[in-house]
Order: sequence, then C-alpha cells, then structure tokens
Amino acid sequence: MQFDCADDVPLGGVLWALPALLSEGLLRHSREHFTLTEGFYPLESIFLVVAFMALARVRTIEALRYEPPGEWGRLVGLDRVPEVRTLRQKLGELCAPAGAAAAWSGTLAKEWMAAQADGDGVYYADGHVRVYHGELTALPRRYVARQKLCLRGVTDYWVNAMDGRPFFLVSRPVDAGLIEVLRTTIVPRLIAEAPGQPTAAELEADPLRHRFTLIFDRAGYSPPFFAEMKALRVAVITYHKFPGEDWAVGEFAPQILTLVHGETVTLTLAERGTRLTNGLWVREVRQREDTGHQVSVLATDYRSELAPIAVRMFARWTQD
Repeated sequence: MQFDCADDVPLGGVLWALPALLSEGLLRHSREHFTLTEGFYPLESIFLVVAFMALARVRTIEALRYEPPGEWGRLVGLDRVPEVRTLRQKLGELCAPAGAAAAWSGTLAKEWMAAQADGDGVYYADGHVRVYHGELTALPRRYVARQKLCLRGVTDYWVNAMDGRPFFLVSRPVDAGLIEVLRTTIVPRLIAEAPGQPTAAELEADPLRHRFTLIFDRAGYSPPFFAEMKALRVAVITYHKFPGEDWAVGEFAPQILTLVHGETVTLTLAERGTRLTNGLWVREVRQREDTGHQVSVLATDYRSELAPIAVRMFARWTQD
C-alpha cells in the first residue's frame, strides 16, 4: 500500500475519519483473529475498503460495482479496489473460521468498556429492528416503529455506554423479547466481561453495592426480572410501566443536572420508595414537566444520589 500526492481525491473526506477508526481498533488485533491468503490485497486493505464503504453510504458489496475502482483505490493506497467478486471471496475467507468475527469484536468490546471513566459501570441495552429485504429466508415479521409497519427483519440489541458509544451487539432473527435477551445473553456477558466490578468479598461486605448498572426502556419492565437482577447484584433503571396517580406538586423541587457531555439542565424532580407487585422495594423518581405530565423512573440502585439516577435514565435518548 502506497499513498502518492494527488490534486483531487473523490470521497477523500472519509480519510478524516481514518485516525478515529484506527484509534477505536479497526486494525487492532485483526491479524490475531483473521487470516487471509497472501495476494495483491492485504488484510488491512479489505478492512479499510469495507469501513470506507460504510462511511460513503455504499450499502452493499454489489453497489461497489458502480463506483470508480481507481479513484477508490487512492483511498486505500492501491491502484484500485477489489472487484465485487474478489471482495466477496476475500470476505468469505475472512469469515470462514467459525467465531473469528465474534472473538475479534469481543476483544475490542472489552477494551472499549475498560476505557470508560473509573467507576462508571453504566450500560444501556436498546433494541432496534433491522429490516431484511432479501429473499433467501422467510424471517418472522415484527413491528418497525419508524415505518409503522410489520416487516420481516432481525432485532438487534445494542449494549452501549452512557454517551452512546457501542460496546457489543446481540442479533436475534427470532426475537423472544428484551427481557429474555437481557436474562440469557446480555447480563451473563457483562458479568463475565465488564471491567471494574467489585470482588465477591466487596459485595459480601456491602449489601447495597452492585456489579454495574443496566438501563433499558419499558419493554424490560418486569418486577420478577428486577428481583432476579437484584439477586445477581446488578442494578437496573427503567421507566415505570404502571405509575398510577400523579404525586402532589409540593413534593417536587428543581434540580440542576450535569449531562453526559457537560451540558446543564434544570429538572423538577421528586423521589419516593415504592413496593412493586412482587414485594420488591425500589426507588421511584419522577420528573414533572411544564405541562404537568409526570415521568416515572424505577431504580434498584440504592446507593447513588437522586441526580445521577435521573441523568442516567434520561440519557437513554443518546442511544437512538
């Protein structure tokens, strides 16, 4: 790979993202997990081509057929980018070892989670439907909110940081729902891989201490599930699905909150203890909007102050 001076490089703006891609690990550990037969296109060039395709909104390998190969070659320091057939062959070779891609992404996910600020331990789980337009398989239909239709697709569950940075992805062609995915896949993986968790002795010494905090929307509301997570020493924060009557206005007080990116906002908040239908005692935090509408949040984090609970829940919108 060699880069020469050029007066004009179409789509050269994607190169501005190259330092960020490299710092996030695009080529890190790639040779540890993948092998590629020696040829004109080294492993690194294939990774760069796929990354630049995503940045340039070239959505499929087939669509690369209609892009100028020589001009794209300048972006990766080669005479030309691979033809569609060659790129398919190379990607097939890279993905042939079962579990290689998952092991690579898992290694990077551990590094990304470890790079969080000390003591954060806050993870967001959010599900989105990825519509399938192919004809190779008849996937079940599910409701797509942005299109207000039931379409064939896969449900992707993203686990992200508080500021929206992604850690890992769980895909479900047949979706049993957020609670089941949290219970069987996401929580066990976080317990096994999330850094900075207290030791067994530290958990034993402090009954209110938890491993980490997991935040999700109303789809995960389930008092029995909250009790399961409490037994595992995992704190949960979510919206109350059945908040009941409004609280008295006199219970609310304005609070200045600092958001994840440093902005400050003033919210009118109140807090009570609430016993759920299964007898579990949780914290209930409410925000009163200017219209009088009250947003109810439940938390099994018994150690944090009121403000961080509110900030963490309302920062869920960064996941979209």
